[in-house]
Amino acid sequence: MEAVVLSGLALALALALPLPSVALENGLARTPPMGWMSWERFRCNVDCQADPHNCISEQLFFEMADRLAEDGWRELGYEYINIDDCWSAKQRDAAGQLVPDPKRFPSGIKALADYVHARGLKLGIYGDLGIFTCGGYPGTTLENVKQDAQTFAAWGVDMLKLDGCYSSAEEQAKGYPEMARALNATGRPIVYSCSWPAYQGGLPPKVNYSILAEICNLWRNYDDIQDSWESVLSIVDWFFTNQDVLQPAAGPGHWNDPDMLIIGNFGLSFEQSRSQMALWTVMAAPLLMSTDLRTISPSAKEILQNRLMIQINQDPLGIQGRRIVKEKSQIEVFLRPLSRAASALVFFSRRTDMPFRYTTSLAKLHFPEDAVYEVQDVYVGKIVGALRTADNFSVVINPSGVVMWYLRPMALPLQPWHVARQQAPGEGFYPALL
Repeated sequence: MEAVVLSGLALALALALPLPSVALENGLARTPPMGWMSWERFRCNVDCQADPHNCISEQLFFEMADRLAEDGWRELGYEYINIDDCWSAKQRDAAGQLVPDPKRFPSGIKALADYVHARGLKLGIYGDLGIFTCGGYPGTTLENVKQDAQTFAAWGVDMLKLDGCYSSAEEQAKGYPEMARALNATGRPIVYSCSWPAYQGGLPPKVNYSILAEICNLWRNYDDIQDSWESVLSIVDWFFTNQDVLQPAAGPGHWNDPDMLIIGNFGLSFEQSRSQMALWTVMAAPLLMSTDLRTISPSAKEILQNRLMIQINQDPLGIQGRRIVKEKSQIEVFLRPLSRAASALVFFSRRTDMPFRYTTSLAKLHFPEDAVYEVQDVYVGKIVGALRTADNFSVVINPSGVVMWYLRPMALPLQPWHVARQQAPGEGFYPALL
């Protein structure tokens, strides 16, 4: 079985972890944010006369807050209710302030924030660093940055997503750092999500991830997700093709954001839904659902509420995983090092024919010699058994599906293995023994 195994750091892993890169000094988003966002499922539907149940209105957000609070989501960490585009009136008020659409948000954003906070949740809102938002609503041009930050803080907002439609590269280079300063100056803790890199191609030299990590808590790097498997695959392809640049940029307080979870909508099969959840988790991605929580199916809810999956996603080390094997058989293997010397492995099939039996060993995946791990299947939940590094094992992976394992060390070698947070391009990536 021929494999392309990405070559590695070898004995250099005995070096200690480098200090994490400097994050935005607001102390927030120490693990990837979790919650719900309106955009992918509900878009810019503002016709509340024809579609009152699904239009962008305070009622939609009241109802989603109720679902997060009452259906077990909040206790698992899903705490943000995030308003996306199309919430505001078409014009600023006489004082130049942003105001919500009076018909669709008659109570105002402050009342919505109070409602959300009373349920133990947090409220996110959307802005755009341009003349208009992407949906054509008033944007936050440079002269409005400070005022809008103060408005959001006064309303009790807990997260801001700042988009980049209708703005130039020069305006973005000034405006995104300026908004970070303005949010901090309000004195209110507000998680800051930037779309800046997505508008600059997502890669160096146009994107400087060291600077970005000092400005933003999370950032959109790439295209908007759509309700299709093709869209999920395009995001996965881009993120892992460019993992040498993207993986070192992530860490506590500053995360890559591959966009929303579309599990529970219309475009993904059961296997594909499990794959998106597993791959987003191995990427240390924010878990922002965009689905109708009022009508979500039991199977989609079970995927999104998987406790072990969420524990892995929220691991305090905050190391983003990498693709470590790409087989000619269209099987790929992903590894995420976790705290307490644990690891997550995802075996992913791009095949479209039938379930595939994949055989390998932890040794082939560069786990340390003479170690023994307890293996737990993340989706099945049960303990698979104890596995030595040298043991061959097989997993059966369904088409477009995954098998995901959580590996806890039972016995470790004596040498002080470590995983380096930042690798140079082309260098490998191994499990952590910390």
